[in-house]
Amino acid sequence: MPRDGFTPEGDLRRLNAQFDGDPQGALNVALSGDLGRVALVSSFGADSVVLLHMLAQTHPDAPVLFVDTMMLFAETLEYQHEVAKTLKLQNLRVIRPTREAIFAHDPDGVLHLTDADACCTLRKTQALDAALDGFDGWITGRKRSQGGVRTALDVFEADGPRIKVNPLAGWDTARVAKYIDTHHLPRHPLVAQGYPSIGCAPCTGPVAPGEDPRAGRWRGHAKTECGIHVRDGRVIRGPAAQNIPSKQQAAQ
Repeated sequence: MPRDGFTPEGDLRRLNAQFDGDPQGALNVALSGDLGRVALVSSFGADSVVLLHMLAQTHPDAPVLFVDTMMLFAETLEYQHEVAKTLKLQNLRVIRPTREAIFAHDPDGVLHLTDADACCTLRKTQALDAALDGFDGWITGRKRSQGGVRTALDVFEADGPRIKVNPLAGWDTARVAKYIDTHHLPRHPLVAQGYPSIGCAPCTGPVAPGEDPRAGRWRGHAKTECGIHVRDGRVIRGPAAQNIPSKQQAAQ
């Protein structure tokens, strides 16, 4: 748990003022122990290698949780192995939905065609919730530049009983690309094919120049989030801003 005397209202405000624009500093604070037990949750997607590289420089033994929904691109699984080996990640934990849950709710693997929200809940949200049990906080790669409800993102925010840390909140695509190039880091192979945001294969497509980076996710649907950043139907935005309904909730 966070150190004695920690108060979300005061301490999160102070941390945001101090570390907005300093992702390595924010990451170091998150993994210092002051916030309790904290894990980095990574999709090993288009931009994931930046935070993973920062973590590997100072805390290579920190927990890294990777949710394999069992519907990811083959390229993502190969990239995950490549990055973990290149960065020498020492505590990578691959999280999957249970066989029992898949057999009970999606034995044919077609749930995404009729209820994408239920599919995300089954294959990602529930699996991650179980994996985060015992952790006091988690680190994500969300950024304000991704648009939508993420434009109001704080670096440090309250997420129910946990603290969520978004070190790259203030970074845009150019800064991410520059960091990757500067440190000669491997890129996800689908990025070159027009995929700036990469999720499960059935629900992710390429994005045309000028489109929102996340336009290829659940294209044609009101859905914009997989659910891991939604609590009680509301997208988690941070302690300073009132949570607002997600698009899929507002449409109901």
